[in-house]
Amino acid sequence: MDSTQREILEADILIVGAGPAGLSCALRLAELYKNRQPSQGQTTSTKLSPENIFVLEKAVEIGAHSLSGAILNPRALRELIPDFEAEGAPLECEVKKDAVFYLTQERKFKFPITPPFLHNHGNYIISLNRFVKWLGQRAERAGVSLFPGFSGMEALYEGDRVVGVRVGDKGIDREGKHKPNFQPGYDLRAKVTIFAEGVRGSLTKELIARFDLNSSRNPQSYALGLKELWEIPAGRIRQGQVIHTAGWPLTSRQFGGGFIYAASDTRLFLGLVVGLDYEDPHFDPHQAFQQWKSHPWMKQLLEGGQIVRYGAKALPEGGYFSIPSTALDGALIIGDSAGFLNSQTLKGIHLAMKTGMLAAETAWEAILHEDYSRDRLSAFERTWKESWVGRELWKVRNYHQGFQHGFWRGTLHAALQFITGGRGLWARYRSQADYTHLRKLAQLPPQPLARVKPDGRLTFDKLADVYHSGTHHEEDQPPHLKIADTNICNNLCTKEYGNPCQYFCPAAVYEMEENPDGSGKLLRLNPSNCVHCKTCDIEDPYQIITWVCPEGGGGPHYDGM
Repeated sequence: MDSTQREILEADILIVGAGPAGLSCALRLAELYKNRQPSQGQTTSTKLSPENIFVLEKAVEIGAHSLSGAILNPRALRELIPDFEAEGAPLECEVKKDAVFYLTQERKFKFPITPPFLHNHGNYIISLNRFVKWLGQRAERAGVSLFPGFSGMEALYEGDRVVGVRVGDKGIDREGKHKPNFQPGYDLRAKVTIFAEGVRGSLTKELIARFDLNSSRNPQSYALGLKELWEIPAGRIRQGQVIHTAGWPLTSRQFGGGFIYAASDTRLFLGLVVGLDYEDPHFDPHQAFQQWKSHPWMKQLLEGGQIVRYGAKALPEGGYFSIPSTALDGALIIGDSAGFLNSQTLKGIHLAMKTGMLAAETAWEAILHEDYSRDRLSAFERTWKESWVGRELWKVRNYHQGFQHGFWRGTLHAALQFITGGRGLWARYRSQADYTHLRKLAQLPPQPLARVKPDGRLTFDKLADVYHSGTHHEEDQPPHLKIADTNICNNLCTKEYGNPCQYFCPAAVYEMEENPDGSGKLLRLNPSNCVHCKTCDIEDPYQIITWVCPEGGGGPHYDGM
């Protein structure tokens, strides 16, 4: 029982997460508060102010944890801020040219026709970090109460109704004792709490399990995206050029590919996206990314350039049939937290923004009617399904699942789905959780691990890339990676899977060391390296790792990403 005395702050609406979804929700709410027009059946005596919209954000500043490729479909932005260009939206440039290449280890082959879903005419290359920072500034000017640097650690309940979130304490050492700078967290209570934590949010995960929100849905499928920001000499690529790659270094049984987005003639966003439904427990996505950069074509592009930033995050790619129930008593789930992403077009920012706006309208009606029940809030379920969000996701409802048996069969399924409006061979393709695809070592033939020796110029080890991510955590704090039983890691997992955590983590958080007594391996955790990608929570074969928020303000700083 927690006996800590905590300050209680009351809000109309609490939004957990200041990404594109959460901030779009806040901005739409502020607009509704400003232009309130009571209608029949609405309670007109309620005092309403944008100051009663709270936005909680674990990053030290708004946008610091925001990471994406990123190409922005401006549809939702145009609805939210019609004159966004005149208002100074930080758009790097408009996309001017698309290309897709298939790579072998030494060569590249250009697709004669760019697939229609990868046409980006009318879209923009953006830094999501800068874009989210701009949205945050607008929300602040609109009067919204922003709380950066504070982590939501647990949901608050009254019976089965969500009534807010408890903010994490600050100043606790790794043994759980109070340090001289101890500061207890607040209880932020709200009439409606909207969860916009991003991919695999720890509170959203708790809600989904507690209320069985995934009942009858496909399990969510994920990919891991690794990204670097580079400055290169001029003359090698033109601003606005977008390139996607398939093939090497991924095998034909893996889902994923590379991307290069030219934000200017000298500044590139580049990365590799890898489906987490791969089979080999020794596959290392970060190594694959370094291999991809070592392709002769990539070497030529990047030679003489310099890395500026690095980051990694998981992506929810299960699509329409993996989205959980998004409404419950007192709460809504939006954006990446719910899995609103189009895995075919590789875009989710516009879907996150639109679901945030629709949730705002639903919450607004709940406030005016003073009815915060699931029945009232389930209007959000209807509106997103009836909106262009639902129509877009329905057309690609089976896309990622079609690739579960490899690239070439997936390509065939994708073609059939395109012809049949998203259906394909079956009305609903089933899937299974990503970690269940991992095969035990005894089931795999011996295979040498392809490794790239980091040169510190083109290729880097994980620790060097963690440095480039700007990651910082207070060292003396409780580990935010909760492992239910380390004996499984040190014994059973070592024998059965060879400890895949040391490979799938893109930040060297997990290391296996020799036990001093010579009896085997011991897991060593480096939580201060964590870039908050959530891969460990997703991919651990025994599902004994739980990622929770560290002390507020800790984590990566994706400046310019």
